Amino acid sequence: MSTILQYQLKLCLSTTRTTSYNTIFNKYINCRIPRAYFVDNSKAKAAPTTANVPSDCGDGLEKKQAILQWKPTPSTDEGSLVQQYLKLSKIRLTTLVVITSMAGYAVAPAPFEWGGFGLCILGTGLLSSAANAVNQFHETPFDAQMSRTKHRVIVCGKITPLHAMSFAAVSSLCGLSTLYFGVNGLTATLGLTNLILYTAIYTPLKRISILNTWVGSIVGAIPPLMGWAACANTLGPGAWLMAALLYSWQFPHFNALSWNLRPDYSRAGYRMMAVTNPGLCRRVALRHTVALQGLCLLAPLLDTTNWWFVLETLPVNTYFIYLAYQFYKDS
Repeated sequence: MSTILQYQLKLCLSTTRTTSYNTIFNKYINCRIPRAYFVDNSKAKAAPTTANVPSDCGDGLEKKQAILQWKPTPSTDEGSLVQQYLKLSKIRLTTLVVITSMAGYAVAPAPFEWGGFGLCILGTGLLSSAANAVNQFHETPFDAQMSRTKHRVIVCGKITPLHAMSFAAVSSLCGLSTLYFGVNGLTATLGLTNLILYTAIYTPLKRISILNTWVGSIVGAIPPLMGWAACANTLGPGAWLMAALLYSWQFPHFNALSWNLRPDYSRAGYRMMAVTNPGLCRRVALRHTVALQGLCLLAPLLDTTNWWFVLETLPVNTYFIYLAYQFYKDS
């Protein structure tokens, strides 16, 4: 019995010593190593913007919070820079703008000249690239708050604001010079008007009034006028009809797009119909969808095309009106 008691006593003393040693060791470690230097491996992949850094390595001294600032260095690689320029130009949107100007040039009642056609494409593309670069420059702090735009090149630091504006200045000067000296003054005037409308009126108006959508639709309607003017050096009824078609088309297009992006636009502070007046957004989309059919009926009356055009567009416009009505009724 005494042997069992002796064994239990030894086991108890051993456990007590181990606990005491662990306590002393932990206290020693905590005293000798500042807590700020401990690394949590579970968060090693994170990139914190702040860290607690001790003011001295001594024991018991106060620790102050230091802000760690990091900014990516823009790449100077030529291949990468070209890609950033394409993104800064919103190359897909610029391509669509150029295509509408090509359509205006192709249907204008004047001799088709490949040289003038190519210069019109080049000048229009350069002006569109400049306008998009200026737009991104102005909207950088707001783009950073939107999921759709937070990866744009200026927001991410891939191109500096000064670099972007330099690109815009060179593109606009080259584009205007190409249109004025290579095409004609009317086309250059239309291009300059569109550049001013987009950068100086439409872009700031997005945060002021829902009228920005109407101004933006005018901007989208001008490129076919530029193409027509580049070919014929004048603007006939067909040119204005094409502009009207594009003007009306943009309302159902953009209103439906902005409807799905309401949280983003609201967070960034943009005054869009879908955010401030959803009912008006749906009504305007439906009205201009119906207007598209009316404009197609007007085309043969203006002697810009024949009645086959009306028959060919009727099924498409009917389905378009059906979709717009569903948007109006169910959204």
